[in-house]
Amino acid sequence: MSERSIIALVSAPSGFAGRTRAIGVESRWWADTEPVNEALERLLGVRTTVLRLISVEGGERSGGGLVTYHVEAHGEPDRTHLHPAEEPSPDAEHRLPWARPGGPDELLAWADAHVDRTGPPVQVKSWNLSSVHRLPTANGSAWLKAVPPFFADEGEVIEMVAAHDPSLVPAVLASAPKRVLLAQAQGEDCWDPKPEHVEDIVPRWVAVQHALAGEPRVRRCVVPMPSFGLPDTLVHGDFHPGNWFSSGVVIDWSDVVWGHPALDAGRLIEFCRPELGDLIRHVWSEAWLRHRPDSRPLDALDAARRASHLLLAVQYQQFLDNIEESERIYHRGDPGRQLRAARRQAP
Repeated sequence: MSERSIIALVSAPSGFAGRTRAIGVESRWWADTEPVNEALERLLGVRTTVLRLISVEGGERSGGGLVTYHVEAHGEPDRTHLHPAEEPSPDAEHRLPWARPGGPDELLAWADAHVDRTGPPVQVKSWNLSSVHRLPTANGSAWLKAVPPFFADEGEVIEMVAAHDPSLVPAVLASAPKRVLLAQAQGEDCWDPKPEHVEDIVPRWVAVQHALAGEPRVRRCVVPMPSFGLPDTLVHGDFHPGNWFSSGVVIDWSDVVWGHPALDAGRLIEFCRPELGDLIRHVWSEAWLRHRPDSRPLDALDAARRASHLLLAVQYQQFLDNIEESERIYHRGDPGRQLRAARRQAP
Protein backbone atom coordinates (compact mmCIF):
# COMPACT_ATOMS: atom_id res chain seq x y z
CA MET A 1 0.00 0.00 0.00
CA SER A 2 1.21 3.51 -0.81
CA GLU A 3 2.65 5.62 2.00
CA ARG A 4 0.63 8.58 0.70
CA SER A 5 -2.96 8.58 -0.49
CA ILE A 6 -4.63 11.68 -1.85
CA ILE A 7 -8.10 13.14 -2.20
CA ALA A 8 -8.49 15.92 -4.77
CA LEU A 9 -11.08 18.70 -4.54
CA VAL A 10 -11.38 19.59 -8.21
CA SER A 11 -12.09 22.99 -9.71
CA ALA A 12 -12.91 22.82 -13.43
CA PRO A 13 -13.40 25.50 -16.12
CA SER A 14 -17.17 25.32 -15.55
CA GLY A 15 -16.87 25.59 -11.75
CA PHE A 16 -16.24 23.36 -8.76
CA ALA A 17 -16.70 19.71 -9.79
CA GLY A 18 -16.41 17.72 -6.53
CA ARG A 19 -13.92 15.38 -4.89
CA THR A 20 -12.20 12.16 -5.87
CA ARG A 21 -12.01 8.99 -3.82
CA ALA A 22 -8.74 8.29 -2.02
CA ILE A 23 -5.98 7.32 -4.48
CA GLY A 24 -2.53 5.94 -3.70
CA VAL A 25 0.46 7.79 -5.20
CA GLU A 26 4.11 6.76 -5.46
CA SER A 27 5.93 9.52 -3.54
CA ARG A 28 5.27 9.93 0.17
CA TRP A 29 6.26 13.63 0.22
CA TRP A 30 3.32 16.04 0.43
CA ALA A 31 4.93 18.70 -1.77
CA ASP A 32 5.72 16.26 -4.62
CA THR A 33 2.96 17.03 -7.10
CA GLU A 34 4.09 15.18 -10.23
CA PRO A 35 2.79 11.76 -9.10
CA VAL A 36 -0.43 13.38 -7.85
CA ASN A 37 -1.17 14.93 -11.25
CA GLU A 38 -0.23 11.69 -13.06
CA ALA A 39 -2.74 9.72 -10.97
CA LEU A 40 -5.46 12.33 -11.41
CA GLU A 41 -4.98 12.54 -15.18
CA ARG A 42 -5.44 8.77 -15.42
CA LEU A 43 -8.60 9.01 -13.32
CA LEU A 44 -10.19 12.17 -14.69
CA GLY A 45 -8.94 12.21 -18.27
CA VAL A 46 -7.62 15.79 -18.15
CA ARG A 47 -4.39 17.50 -17.10
CA THR A 48 -4.47 18.86 -13.54
CA THR A 49 -2.43 21.19 -11.37
CA VAL A 50 -2.18 21.03 -7.57
CA LEU A 51 -2.95 24.41 -6.01
CA ARG A 52 -2.47 23.76 -2.31
CA LEU A 53 -2.64 21.30 0.55
CA ILE A 54 -5.89 21.46 2.52
CA SER A 55 -5.49 18.80 5.21
CA VAL A 56 -3.52 15.71 6.27
CA GLU A 57 -4.67 12.67 8.22
CA GLY A 58 -1.77 10.66 9.59
CA GLY A 59 1.71 10.96 8.14
CA GLU A 60 4.60 12.85 9.67
CA ARG A 61 7.45 15.21 8.82
CA SER A 62 6.03 16.28 5.43
CA GLY A 63 5.19 12.80 4.18
CA GLY A 64 2.71 9.94 4.26
CA GLY A 65 -0.91 9.74 5.35
CA LEU A 66 -4.09 10.79 3.58
CA VAL A 67 -3.61 14.23 2.03
CA THR A 68 -6.40 16.40 0.63
CA TYR A 69 -5.46 18.94 -2.06
CA HIS A 70 -7.27 21.63 -3.97
CA VAL A 71 -6.66 20.85 -7.65
CA GLU A 72 -7.34 22.76 -10.85
CA ALA A 73 -8.45 20.74 -13.91
CA HIS A 74 -7.42 22.05 -17.33
CA GLY A 75 -10.51 20.81 -19.11
CA GLU A 76 -13.75 19.20 -18.00
CA PRO A 77 -13.02 16.12 -15.83
CA ASP A 78 -14.79 12.79 -15.99
CA ARG A 79 -17.41 13.46 -13.31
CA THR A 80 -18.27 9.79 -12.88
CA HIS A 81 -15.20 9.66 -10.61
CA LEU A 82 -16.21 12.71 -8.56
CA HIS A 83 -18.45 12.98 -5.52
CA PRO A 84 -20.24 15.97 -3.95
CA ALA A 85 -18.07 18.06 -1.62
CA GLU A 86 -17.78 21.56 -0.21
CA GLU A 87 -15.88 23.94 -2.48
CA PRO A 88 -12.56 25.16 -1.02
CA SER A 89 -12.40 28.76 0.13
CA PRO A 90 -11.44 31.16 -2.69
CA ASP A 91 -8.82 33.00 -0.62
CA ALA A 92 -7.16 33.16 2.77
CA GLU A 93 -4.56 35.20 4.62
CA HIS A 94 -1.06 34.63 3.21
CA ARG A 95 -2.29 32.52 0.30
CA LEU A 96 0.31 32.60 -2.44
CA PRO A 97 -0.44 33.43 -6.09
CA TRP A 98 0.26 29.90 -7.35
CA ALA A 99 -2.15 28.45 -4.73
CA ARG A 100 -5.14 30.17 -6.39
CA PRO A 101 -6.94 28.99 -9.55
CA GLY A 102 -5.22 30.51 -12.56
CA GLY A 103 -2.02 31.22 -10.61
CA PRO A 104 0.12 28.41 -12.09
CA ASP A 105 -1.12 29.28 -15.59
CA GLU A 106 0.04 32.88 -15.11
CA LEU A 107 3.53 31.64 -14.21
CA LEU A 108 3.59 29.37 -17.25
CA ALA A 109 2.49 32.19 -19.54
CA TRP A 110 5.42 34.27 -18.27
CA ALA A 111 7.84 31.38 -18.88
CA ASP A 112 6.43 30.75 -22.36
CA ALA A 113 7.42 34.30 -23.31
CA HIS A 114 11.06 33.28 -22.75
CA VAL A 115 11.32 29.65 -23.94
CA ASP A 116 9.65 27.56 -26.63
CA ARG A 117 8.04 24.57 -25.00
CA THR A 118 7.93 21.32 -26.95
CA GLY A 119 5.32 19.64 -24.75
CA PRO A 120 3.07 20.02 -21.72
CA PRO A 121 4.53 21.50 -18.53
CA VAL A 122 5.14 19.18 -15.58
CA GLN A 123 4.35 20.49 -12.12
CA VAL A 124 7.08 18.99 -9.94
CA LYS A 125 6.51 20.68 -6.60
CA SER A 126 4.05 23.06 -4.99
CA TRP A 127 3.89 24.16 -1.38
CA ASN A 128 4.20 27.26 0.75
CA LEU A 129 7.88 27.87 -0.10
CA SER A 130 7.97 27.32 -3.86
CA SER A 131 6.22 26.39 -7.06
CA VAL A 132 8.39 24.37 -9.48
CA HIS A 133 7.58 23.28 -13.04
CA ARG A 134 9.74 21.34 -15.49
CA LEU A 135 9.32 22.61 -19.05
CA PRO A 136 10.40 20.48 -22.04
CA THR A 137 12.31 22.40 -24.72
CA ALA A 138 14.43 21.51 -27.73
CA ASN A 139 17.52 22.27 -25.60
CA GLY A 140 16.51 20.09 -22.68
CA SER A 141 14.44 20.86 -19.60
CA ALA A 142 13.96 24.39 -18.30
CA TRP A 143 12.92 24.90 -14.69
CA LEU A 144 10.33 27.50 -13.66
CA LYS A 145 10.43 28.42 -9.99
CA ALA A 146 8.45 30.95 -7.97
CA VAL A 147 8.99 31.81 -4.30
CA PRO A 148 7.06 33.79 -1.64
CA PRO A 149 7.66 37.48 -0.87
CA PHE A 150 9.88 36.82 2.16
CA PHE A 151 12.50 35.01 0.05
CA ALA A 152 15.32 36.51 -2.00
CA ASP A 153 15.13 37.03 -5.76
CA GLU A 154 16.97 33.95 -6.94
CA GLY A 155 17.89 35.36 -10.34
CA GLU A 156 19.71 38.32 -8.77
CA VAL A 157 21.58 36.11 -6.31
CA ILE A 158 22.65 33.66 -9.02
CA GLU A 159 24.03 36.57 -11.04
CA MET A 160 26.08 37.69 -8.01
CA VAL A 161 27.61 34.23 -7.68
CA ALA A 162 28.06 33.74 -11.43
CA ALA A 163 30.15 36.91 -11.64
CA HIS A 164 32.86 34.97 -9.77
CA ASP A 165 32.17 31.31 -10.67
CA PRO A 166 29.51 30.75 -13.35
CA SER A 167 29.97 26.98 -13.15
CA LEU A 168 28.73 26.98 -9.54
CA VAL A 169 25.17 28.02 -10.46
CA PRO A 170 22.56 27.07 -13.07
CA ALA A 171 22.20 29.34 -16.11
CA VAL A 172 19.44 31.94 -15.77
CA LEU A 173 17.17 32.00 -18.84
CA ALA A 174 14.89 34.73 -17.47
CA SER A 175 14.10 36.30 -14.10
CA ALA A 176 11.61 38.65 -12.51
CA PRO A 177 10.80 39.48 -8.88
CA LYS A 178 10.26 36.23 -6.98
CA ARG A 179 10.37 34.03 -10.10
CA VAL A 180 13.14 32.60 -12.21
CA LEU A 181 13.58 30.37 -15.26
CA LEU A 182 16.68 28.19 -15.13
CA ALA A 183 18.49 25.81 -17.45
CA GLN A 184 18.84 22.20 -16.37
CA ALA A 185 21.77 21.57 -14.01
CA GLN A 186 23.88 18.70 -15.31
CA GLY A 187 24.75 15.60 -13.31
CA GLU A 188 23.08 13.71 -10.48
CA ASP A 189 21.85 15.15 -7.20
CA CYS A 190 24.16 14.69 -4.23
CA TRP A 191 21.80 13.80 -1.38
CA ASP A 192 24.40 11.24 -0.34
CA PRO A 193 27.58 13.11 -1.28
CA LYS A 194 30.92 11.51 -2.01
CA PRO A 195 34.19 12.96 -0.68
CA GLU A 196 35.04 14.29 -4.15
CA HIS A 197 31.84 16.35 -4.17
CA VAL A 198 32.89 18.03 -0.91
CA GLU A 199 36.42 18.59 -2.23
CA ASP A 200 35.06 20.18 -5.41
CA ILE A 201 32.16 22.34 -4.25
CA VAL A 202 33.22 23.58 -0.81
CA PRO A 203 36.47 25.34 -1.86
CA ARG A 204 34.77 26.94 -4.87
CA TRP A 205 31.96 28.29 -2.70
CA VAL A 206 34.51 29.62 -0.20
CA ALA A 207 36.33 31.41 -3.05
CA VAL A 208 33.08 33.08 -4.12
CA GLN A 209 32.26 34.08 -0.54
CA HIS A 210 35.73 35.59 -0.19
CA ALA A 211 35.26 37.53 -3.43
CA LEU A 212 31.83 38.85 -2.39
CA ALA A 213 32.82 39.95 1.12
CA GLY A 214 32.15 43.60 1.84
CA GLU A 215 29.03 45.70 2.08
CA PRO A 216 25.80 43.70 2.53
CA ARG A 217 23.98 43.06 -0.74
CA VAL A 218 21.07 41.02 0.65
CA ARG A 219 19.21 40.97 3.99
CA ARG A 220 21.40 40.61 7.07
CA CYS A 221 21.53 37.44 9.10
CA VAL A 222 19.64 37.66 12.39
CA VAL A 223 22.14 35.32 14.11
CA PRO A 224 25.39 37.23 14.77
CA MET A 225 28.71 35.47 15.30
CA PRO A 226 32.22 36.55 16.29
CA SER A 227 34.30 36.94 13.15
CA PHE A 228 37.29 34.70 14.02
CA GLY A 229 39.06 36.67 11.29
CA LEU A 230 36.49 35.78 8.60
CA PRO A 231 34.34 38.33 6.78
CA ASP A 232 30.58 38.65 6.59
CA THR A 233 29.51 37.65 3.10
CA LEU A 234 26.78 35.89 1.14
CA VAL A 235 25.46 32.84 3.01
CA HIS A 236 23.50 30.27 0.99
CA GLY A 237 21.25 29.56 3.96
CA ASP A 238 20.46 25.94 3.07
CA PHE A 239 23.86 24.61 2.02
CA HIS A 240 23.16 20.89 2.22
CA PRO A 241 24.15 18.39 -0.50
CA GLY A 242 20.55 17.86 -1.61
CA ASN A 243 21.03 21.26 -3.26
CA TRP A 244 24.21 20.11 -5.03
CA PHE A 245 24.70 18.34 -8.36
CA SER A 246 27.61 16.09 -9.21
CA SER A 247 28.60 18.55 -11.95
CA GLY A 248 29.45 21.08 -9.22
CA VAL A 249 26.29 23.18 -9.60
CA VAL A 250 24.49 24.42 -6.48
CA ILE A 251 20.77 25.28 -6.61
CA ASP A 252 18.09 26.83 -4.37
CA TRP A 253 19.45 30.33 -3.74
CA SER A 254 16.34 31.94 -2.27
CA ASP A 255 17.25 31.43 1.43
CA VAL A 256 20.36 33.63 1.26
CA VAL A 257 21.37 36.09 3.98
CA TRP A 258 24.41 38.25 4.60
CA GLY A 259 26.36 36.83 7.51
CA HIS A 260 29.19 34.62 8.71
CA PRO A 261 30.30 32.02 6.13
CA ALA A 262 30.72 29.32 8.78
CA LEU A 263 26.92 29.10 9.00
CA ASP A 264 26.89 27.25 5.68
CA ALA A 265 29.60 24.85 6.79
CA GLY A 266 27.80 24.16 10.06
CA ARG A 267 24.61 23.34 8.17
CA LEU A 268 26.55 21.03 5.85
CA ILE A 269 28.16 19.06 8.69
CA GLU A 270 24.88 18.56 10.50
CA PHE A 271 23.20 17.29 7.33
CA CYS A 272 25.89 14.89 6.06
CA ARG A 273 26.87 11.43 7.25
CA PRO A 274 29.03 11.68 10.41
CA GLU A 275 32.01 10.07 8.65
CA LEU A 276 32.20 13.10 6.32
CA GLY A 277 32.45 15.57 9.19
CA ASP A 278 36.23 15.61 9.51
CA LEU A 279 36.67 15.94 5.75
CA ILE A 280 34.28 18.91 5.60
CA ARG A 281 36.03 20.62 8.50
CA HIS A 282 39.43 20.13 6.85
CA VAL A 283 38.41 21.17 3.32
CA TRP A 284 36.46 24.20 4.51
CA SER A 285 39.09 25.46 6.95
CA GLU A 286 41.97 24.97 4.52
CA ALA A 287 40.05 26.83 1.83
CA TRP A 288 39.54 29.83 4.10
CA LEU A 289 43.15 29.80 5.29
CA ARG A 290 44.29 30.15 1.67
CA HIS A 291 42.26 33.38 1.43
CA ARG A 292 42.57 34.60 5.03
CA PRO A 293 45.82 33.18 6.50
CA ASP A 294 45.32 34.96 9.84
CA SER A 295 41.78 33.65 10.38
CA ARG A 296 40.65 30.90 12.77
CA PRO A 297 38.17 28.91 10.69
CA LEU A 298 38.01 25.85 12.95
CA ASP A 299 37.08 28.02 15.94
CA ALA A 300 34.46 29.71 13.77
CA LEU A 301 33.07 26.34 12.74
CA ASP A 302 32.72 25.19 16.33
CA ALA A 303 30.59 28.26 17.05
CA ALA A 304 28.66 27.96 13.79
CA ARG A 305 27.43 24.44 14.42
CA ARG A 306 25.22 25.90 17.15
CA ALA A 307 24.47 29.15 15.34
CA SER A 308 23.34 27.34 12.19
CA HIS A 309 20.56 25.68 14.21
CA LEU A 310 19.54 29.08 15.57
CA LEU A 311 19.39 30.46 12.02
CA LEU A 312 17.18 27.53 10.95
CA ALA A 313 14.90 28.11 13.95
CA VAL A 314 14.43 31.73 12.90
CA GLN A 315 13.81 30.74 9.27
CA TYR A 316 11.21 28.14 10.22
CA GLN A 317 9.41 30.62 12.46
CA GLN A 318 9.40 33.12 9.59
CA PHE A 319 7.75 30.47 7.42
CA LEU A 320 5.08 29.82 10.06
CA ASP A 321 4.38 33.53 10.44
CA ASN A 322 3.92 34.11 6.72
CA ILE A 323 2.10 31.10 5.24
CA GLU A 324 -1.56 30.19 5.32
CA GLU A 325 -2.96 28.08 8.12
CA SER A 326 -3.53 24.80 6.25
CA GLU A 327 0.10 24.59 5.10
CA ARG A 328 1.70 25.33 8.47
CA ILE A 329 1.66 21.57 9.07
CA TYR A 330 4.85 21.42 6.99
CA HIS A 331 6.82 23.39 9.59
CA ARG A 332 5.07 23.02 12.95
CA GLY A 333 7.56 21.91 15.54
CA ASP A 334 10.58 22.79 13.39
CA PRO A 335 11.63 25.93 15.34
CA GLY A 336 11.55 23.96 18.59
CA ARG A 337 13.51 21.06 17.08
CA GLN A 338 16.23 23.43 15.91
CA LEU A 339 16.41 25.21 19.28
CA ARG A 340 16.80 21.86 21.04
CA ALA A 341 19.55 20.92 18.58
CA ALA A 342 21.30 24.22 19.32
CA ARG A 343 21.18 23.50 23.05
CA ARG A 344 22.76 20.10 22.45
CA GLN A 345 25.67 21.89 20.74
CA ALA A 346 26.21 24.21 23.71
CA PRO A 347 29.58 23.77 25.45
